[in-house]
Amino acid sequence: MSPSVQDSFPSTPGKFKLDRSSYFARMGHRWQSFSLSTPFLWACGLISLAAILFLLAVSLDGYKVVPSSEVLGGFGWEKRVRYSCHPKNKANKIVLVTGAAGFVGTHVSLALKKRGDGVLGLDNFNNYYDPSLKRSRQNLLRKNGIFVVEGDINDGTLLNKLFGLIPFTHVMHLAAQAGVRYALQNPTSYVHSNIAGIVSLFEACRSASPQPAVIWASSSSVYGLNTKVPFSESDRTDKPASLYAATKKAGEEIAHTYNHIYGLSITGLRFFTVYGPWGRPDMAYFSFTRDILQGNPITVFQGPKELDLARDFTFIDDVLKGCVAALDTAEKSTGSGSGGKKKGSAQLRIYNLGNTSPVTVTKLVSILENILKVKAKTRVAEMPTNGDVPFTHANVTLARVELGYNPTTDLQSGLKKFVKWYKTYYGYSDGR
Repeated sequence: MSPSVQDSFPSTPGKFKLDRSSYFARMGHRWQSFSLSTPFLWACGLISLAAILFLLAVSLDGYKVVPSSEVLGGFGWEKRVRYSCHPKNKANKIVLVTGAAGFVGTHVSLALKKRGDGVLGLDNFNNYYDPSLKRSRQNLLRKNGIFVVEGDINDGTLLNKLFGLIPFTHVMHLAAQAGVRYALQNPTSYVHSNIAGIVSLFEACRSASPQPAVIWASSSSVYGLNTKVPFSESDRTDKPASLYAATKKAGEEIAHTYNHIYGLSITGLRFFTVYGPWGRPDMAYFSFTRDILQGNPITVFQGPKELDLARDFTFIDDVLKGCVAALDTAEKSTGSGSGGKKKGSAQLRIYNLGNTSPVTVTKLVSILENILKVKAKTRVAEMPTNGDVPFTHANVTLARVELGYNPTTDLQSGLKKFVKWYKTYYGYSDGR
C-alpha cells in the first residue's frame, strides 16, 4: 500500500471520525453541478457500470483464492516446479508426467519419485469423472514431494515455460480423453486431448533443448475389429471400432511423423483394461463395486448370440513396471532442438502391456460378489453399438523380451487389493 493511500486510513481502528454533515454537503453540491439534461454522461456511466458487472461475473465464475506464491509463472510457482523436478542424484532422470492426477499417472509419478527421479506433474483436472478423486490423488502426490501444475497440454505457452525452466530427460505422456462410450456424447473432447494434445506436446518436445525421450499411452482399442487373438503389435490396426480408438491410432501415426522428421525418441504403450486402487470410476470393475455395495442393479452386456464379453484385465502394479521399464530403456532423441535437423534415426517402439489372461465380465462379477460378500442384482443386456468390442487379449512377448515385462497379478488378487482401497477411501466399515 503506497503512503498516499495508507495516509487515508487511521493507524488505530475506531479512532477516526467522519464529519458526516460536511461530507454529504460536499457530495450534494457535486451532484447538483451535473445537469440532468446531459443524457450522454448518464449513458456512458451506465455502459461503464454494465461492463464492470459483466467482467466481475466472468472472473468470479468458479473463483478461488490462489496464494500469490502459486501464481502461474511467479517466483513461488517456479520454486515449486524446480523443487519437484530436483533428482536425488545426477544419475536419476527428470520426468514430466502429463495426466499426473489420473489413475496410471499417479502410480507412475509416485514410483519414479520414490526411486529418486525428479518428477513434475501436469493435469487439467477435467470433470470427465469426479474431480474430487483427482484432487485426492493430487494431495497424495503433494505429500510425496510432487508438484502438479494445473494446465492443459494444448497450452503451448505453458509447455514452453516448463521446458524453458527444466531440462526434462523424459516425458511420460499419460494425459488423454479416456473412455469409449463418452465419445458419443462429447466427440470433440477426444480430438482436443488425443490428437491436438499430442501434437502440442510433441511440438514442445521437439523444440526443447535437450529433446526428451517420450513414452506415451496408446490403447488396446487400436486393435478394433481385429478377430485374430491374441493381439500382437504387428497386427493390423486400421479398423477402429470407436472414435476413442481412432484418436489413439492417429496418435501412433503422429508419433511416427515426429520421430521421422525431428528425431524424437518415442515409445507407445498399448494398455489393456488397467484396474486397481485409485482407479477410474467409469470402469466396469469400479462401478460394479459401487453399485453392488449400494444395492443397485448392474448391467452385464453380452455380444451376439449371447456371447460373454471378455477383457484382458491388467493390474496397475504390472502396468507400472512396464511403464518404468519403457522409460528406463528409452534411448535419447537425436534432434537438435529449436526445430533443428535430427542427427540420425531415433528409437520408435510400440508395446502391448496386458495380462495375457482374458476374463469374462460374468466372471468379474462373480469374483466381486465373493470378495464383497454381497450378491449382485444383475440384469443382462445386448451390447450396444457404441464402439465397444467383444474381447481383448494381449500378446506381450515383445514387451517380455525387450522390457522384461512379466505380469504376475491374477484378477482375484488384484480385485482384493482394489476393494480394500475402495472401502477405505469411501469409508466403508469392515463389515461391508
